[in-house]
Amino acid sequence: MIISASNRLKGVTTYYFARKLAEIDQMNKDGQAEVINLGIGSPDLSPPNVVMDKLKSAMGAHDAHKYQSYKGIATLRNAFSNWYQRYFDVVVDPNIDILPLIGSKEGVMHISMSFLNPGDQVLVPDPGYPSYSMCTSLAGGIPIAMPLIESFGWKPDLGALEKMDLSKVKLMWLNYPNMPTGAKADLAFFNEVVAFAKKHQILVCHDNPYAFILNDHAISILKADGATDCCIELVSLSKCYNMAGWRVGAVVGAKSYIDTIMTFKSNMDSGMFKPIQEAAAIALNLGQEWIDSLNAEYGLRKQAAIEIMETLSLECDKEGAGLFVWGKIKDESQDSETFSNQILNKSRVFITPGHIFGKQGNQYLRISLCSPVSDMVAALYRIKTGYQSSNS
Repeated sequence: MIISASNRLKGVTTYYFARKLAEIDQMNKDGQAEVINLGIGSPDLSPPNVVMDKLKSAMGAHDAHKYQSYKGIATLRNAFSNWYQRYFDVVVDPNIDILPLIGSKEGVMHISMSFLNPGDQVLVPDPGYPSYSMCTSLAGGIPIAMPLIESFGWKPDLGALEKMDLSKVKLMWLNYPNMPTGAKADLAFFNEVVAFAKKHQILVCHDNPYAFILNDHAISILKADGATDCCIELVSLSKCYNMAGWRVGAVVGAKSYIDTIMTFKSNMDSGMFKPIQEAAAIALNLGQEWIDSLNAEYGLRKQAAIEIMETLSLECDKEGAGLFVWGKIKDESQDSETFSNQILNKSRVFITPGHIFGKQGNQYLRISLCSPVSDMVAALYRIKTGYQSSNS
């Protein structure tokens, strides 16, 4: 007997990287050189030593292995609150404005399930993180592609959006520093977004996991005038503290929004492992020296990634922030998936095709900075001797 899948899974595909990694794994079994994967944004560096030490010591506490509060321990919420004050100059109440999450990707789903009714529309950035659209669909909503305009610094044209029928739009996703483009936002733009959202009664969800990566001007959308009326923000320790597998993040916003999300979340899990929460609080209390040391390494990797882009004759923004370098394919007859597959098959180097982030990304490739410089150098050599030589 075969039980059919639910209707909500219709049109929802397996995450691209899950499928691609399976293909790469199969290639690695063919006896040739192992594929160099420059595609996935999973930090390869270790968390701070003091954070790992705290995790180990906290596991011995008498209450370490019990179920925990759905809203997280006070130590972690206070750490997030102090972190917002220190880096973003934003005051948030640790008791009512912060909800720790088991990773911010969890938050994308929780927000979608907490606020969307069937048929509600959601503005999702194109190019953008695929989970915004997928979670919208799983919640019964309708994703509406919101083009990010390269000439606008990869921001949406709010004037063009004004001309649309926005009566059914309930949520709007934003993400700066942007993935995949590396584009940054400023306070003036966020003020415009808040005014737009208030006018059309839209809840803006700002996904902010790359705040400090190669970015000298970290900013929270909650700094904008009146943002707490219509904005919530997701933050994560995955990228800035190399804690991706730990699954620690938070959603921050006004009490009414946090309470709504809590209603859903409390039916989904039984709290985060307490030693992880205590260790995460240590990470959040680290100073600027940690961020500076992290960016020193990523700066070297970025230069190596740019050299790969230039060898492939791709145009890229050398001033972009975040964990990725975004390169434009000059030949308009060449699409990103074909280009990426050619590089993979001829050089055994995987670079992410931009089409997976939306139609606006079809002429782009994305290199992740989550590989050591030695891998970048090896990938460059393979491209020069494999892909490039076969196309010369």
